[in-house]
Amino acid sequence: MVKRQAYEPILITDAPRSQDDQLTSRQKQYLVMMLFRVACVVIGAVLVMVGVPLLWLWLSLCAVGMVLLPWLAVLIANDRPPKEEHRLVNRFRARQREETPQPVITAAEHPHKIIDAED
Repeated sequence: MVKRQAYEPILITDAPRSQDDQLTSRQKQYLVMMLFRVACVVIGAVLVMVGVPLLWLWLSLCAVGMVLLPWLAVLIANDRPPKEEHRLVNRFRARQREETPQPVITAAEHPHKIIDAED
């Protein structure tokens, strides 16, 4: 876990999304992708019944959608956002923090905090 400096406020916008929110979002994405797959199956069946020109092209496009969408949907549904310490943005922020001088905070400014000599 990344240690916060004493002078940095903790913002609610820094809080990650809850596990339930992430799961609900991934379930919705999975459902939408599966609906597109069903649409590809229905469109393919309609194209065969109607007998449109270049049927082989349209059926191959529908087949690609029917094959790739379930695979992509499962990958997206099982994917979770990266943990904060592994995000690339946080690595750049860490470099910026190292380059900026750290203000010295005395015990008088924060009497409720116990200052540890090992930090």
